This record gives sequence, structure tokens and C-alpha cells, in this order.
Amino acid sequence: MNKWQDQESLKELLCHLIEFPSITGSDAELAISEFIYMKLNELDYFNENPEDLQIHPTRDGRKFVTAFVRNSNQPKTVVLISHFDVVDIEDYGEWKNLAFRPKELTQEFRANFNELPQAVQEDLNNGEWLFGRGSMDMKAGLALQMSMIEKACNGEFDGNLLLLTVPDEEANSTGMMEAVEVLLDMSQTHQLEYTACLNSEPVFTRYPGDTNQYVYTGSIGKLLPGFLCYGMETHVGEPFSGINANYMASELSRALELNTDFCEAIDGEVTPPPTNLMQKDLKEEYSVQIPHVAVALYNLMVMERSVSDINNDMLTLANKVARQIEKHLYDRAMTFTQWESFQPMDHKISVFTYEQLLEKAIEQYGEAEIVRRQAYIAANFKVLGDRDLSTRLVSDLAGLCKDEGPMIVLFYSPPFYPAVSSRNNSKIQNVVGELIDLAEKKYNITIKEQHYFAGLSDLSFTSLSQPVEALKPLFGNMPLFQNGYQFPLDELQQLKIPVMNFGPLGRDAHKWTERLNVDYSFGAFHEMLPVAISKLLK
Repeated sequence: MNKWQDQESLKELLCHLIEFPSITGSDAELAISEFIYMKLNELDYFNENPEDLQIHPTRDGRKFVTAFVRNSNQPKTVVLISHFDVVDIEDYGEWKNLAFRPKELTQEFRANFNELPQAVQEDLNNGEWLFGRGSMDMKAGLALQMSMIEKACNGEFDGNLLLLTVPDEEANSTGMMEAVEVLLDMSQTHQLEYTACLNSEPVFTRYPGDTNQYVYTGSIGKLLPGFLCYGMETHVGEPFSGINANYMASELSRALELNTDFCEAIDGEVTPPPTNLMQKDLKEEYSVQIPHVAVALYNLMVMERSVSDINNDMLTLANKVARQIEKHLYDRAMTFTQWESFQPMDHKISVFTYEQLLEKAIEQYGEAEIVRRQAYIAANFKVLGDRDLSTRLVSDLAGLCKDEGPMIVLFYSPPFYPAVSSRNNSKIQNVVGELIDLAEKKYNITIKEQHYFAGLSDLSFTSLSQPVEALKPLFGNMPLFQNGYQFPLDELQQLKIPVMNFGPLGRDAHKWTERLNVDYSFGAFHEMLPVAISKLLK
């Protein structure tokens, strides 16, 4: 008897998954992995082949699940990947207590129809929608993949299927990065040929009001460059005797925020411009000393641009901003001389990479002392999180080398998502073309191909499009690389799996109006997904 092969049973499974409040880093994120394992273990195949269903611990104490179904003696295998963590629910406001109760929340929204945004009202008038955190991103995709595993257990695919579902996708992708080694081990143990890695992240809109449906042949990359601004301390009563680091960081943000010079266009697809994700001074308490150390971090999306080019562009921008800051400070001081007679300071602001600053610190204090300091900070301040810990490591070096200041220091913080694409892979392109035709002819649905899934995904950790040598400007300037942040460089060079993202339809990921189109997702899409898998196995 089938468990998850019709709309009602899939909806019920999804509701059970949503009811786990598996916010990244929570106890429920751990609990849901065990629930998924338990539900899959109810399938007869895994009772007969218990070694093919495994729950794997991560180094930080979380778990990911693999479910492997062998349907023939051939090596061809499709990997299905998904994640079961979700973002927090603070945005739900008065409905926060129902965020993980999809049936009740959906009823409540229908009862308060006029309070909902216009776009949500229109959706509710045109089919069945299910609301709740994770309904779209991405527990529906997970439920559908569990349905595909059941089909595989029933012998419906000519090839092997491997489900990999992981935690932490919404933060640092720890689950997927640690799963890379498991994928390699399984391929060697069972002599597998991974023909494709199929993610089922939902369709993401490209712009407000976008109603198109997409299939993706890649996933966008992400870097997190940061600038540590080290100014000059002074009393607020003598502001022209120092340099306020908050001002320095603000000028950098003014130059970089939404700067389209950093956009990249490929075949009509464009990366969003960079935007500030964190900006603050590093004073730990209030005082009348100006903030003389500050940091700003920026989200930078990439497709095919090299890390070296990006690094050079960041340094060019930082040097330009440094000259602007120098001029602005001098001009303001000159204006003030109409009231007070003094000689304005002629500031010179240096620009370094983290790697250059590290070399200067080693020259002054010796390598052993710098290694000790960095190791101590990395080991004893983990509670700060990767972003603040990276900043602390850079700030410590800047403090040791304060004679080099004032300065701007470019560094990179985790997470790093490599861009991946199969837009030039003929097999993936053929499968996508056939799916588009099938959707049009059988279901009267128009699906468009997009080369890069713009929402970031764990597909990034299935291959490495750039050689390791080309990534040196990134990892060489990342304080936490191999110092708390373990990136599977060697493994990704070996893995090299073609990628594709084909997922259900929803709206408003990471918003309180997050919802899933039940009619399409558990109807036409549920029928098309096994077609995609079968074609990827051929």
C-alpha cells in the first residue's frame, strides 16, 4: 500500500514536517532528522535493507539522513537533495503561535481574508494554498522527494536513487558540506555513477509580481566580503584629532551598496547588486571616545566571475574610498579653521588585505605568537558566530599593527557558496527541454529555464567550477578557513555532479505569508518529478 502517492497523503506528510519547529540551530532541527529517518524506515525496502538508510552525525552535533535505493545492478544514480531547517518566525506577529500549525494557520488566514495582502487574497481565490513556515522553503520539496524514494522502493525507476536531506542550509550549509564526504564514500563503496544532483527547492520569483514558473540548471554563488575600518581614537571634544571608523564604514557602504558595477549578466540573467548585511562599531560600552574600529560585511552574488577579479575590484573600490575619506576630512577641517586657527591633519589611509596584515603582524611579533593569538581567539570565542569571530580575528591583528593605521582591511567571512551550472551540459539541457515540452503539452503550464537559482542552495556543494588555485584570494583572506570553517575543497574537486533544480510552486519564502500551491505541487508537479528522474537516469 502506497504511503505518499496522492495529494491528500502528501499534504498530510507535509503538515507533519511543518509541525516540527526546525529553526536552524534549534533542538527541533535535530528532532526532525530523526522523524524523517523513522518515516522512511516504515518502508518495506529499508526493513529488508537496513544498511541503506542511515542517519549521520555532523561535527557540531546535528544530523543528516541518507536513504539509498538500489533498483538495478547498474551504477547510474540520481541524488535528491533537500534541507529540513527553516528560518525563524518573528515576522508572524500575532500569528506567531500558528506558524508551525499549517492547517490552523491557513484557516485563520481565510477567516481574516481582508487583512491579507492583495496578492495573497488573489491566490486564495484561485486554488488551494497551504500556509506556514517551511511550507514552501523547503519541506514540500522534501515531502515530494520522500514520495520519489517510495516509488524507487516499488521498483519504478531504472537506476538508483539516493535521498540526502540535511540541516543548516539557511545559515552555513554545515550539513551539506559534511555530506560531501559521505557522497564520495558511497560512490566508491557501491561503485556509483552520479548522473545528476536534483534539488527540489521551490520556484523563486525574480522580481515583485513575477508569476513565472522555472526550472533551474544551476545555483548562484555567494561571497561575504568585509571591511574592517581602523581609524584614530580621540575625545568627541577633539574630533579633528582622530578618525571615526563609523564614518569610514559609512563611506564604504555608500560606494558599494547596490553598486551595479558588481552585477554580472549571463544570457539575460543578472546577479543582484551587493548589499550590506552587517555594519557596526566594535566599542563594547558607551563612552565619549569616538568609535575607532568598525566593520561592514556585504552580500555579493556571483555566477562566473573569478574570485581574483572580485578581490581586485574590492581593493580598487576601497582605495578610491580611502582617498575620498582623506579629502573629506581635510576639507571639513579647513572649513572649521574659520573659527579655530589650526593646521588640519593630512591623513593617509592605508588599504590592506587580511593576508597582507597577517604578514605585517608576523614580521613584528613572530609567527609563533600570531598563530597562538589567532588559535586562542578561534577556540575561545566560538559563541560569537562565524561573522563576528572573523571580525575579531582581523581586529586583533589591526590592533597589533596600529602603527600601520589608519587603515581599511579587506577580508572574507563564511559562508562561501560556489556558483554551479549545467547550462552547458547537453544531458541536463535535453532533460530540461523535454520537461518544458511536457508541461506545455500535457498540463498547459509554461515553465522557463533559468541558469542560476537565485535563492542560494546546497547545490553549490556538488562540484567546483573554479580551480583551487583561483580561490586563493578568497581562502587566503578568510581568517576562519581551516581555523573553524572547514570547506570541502578536495572533495568537491572529485565530486563533479551535474545539477538541476526542479521544485514545487510557492510564494513569499522567509515571509509570514509563506505558502505552497497545493494543487500544482502535489498534482501536476508530482507527476512530472518522476519523469525528470527517469530521464536523468538514462
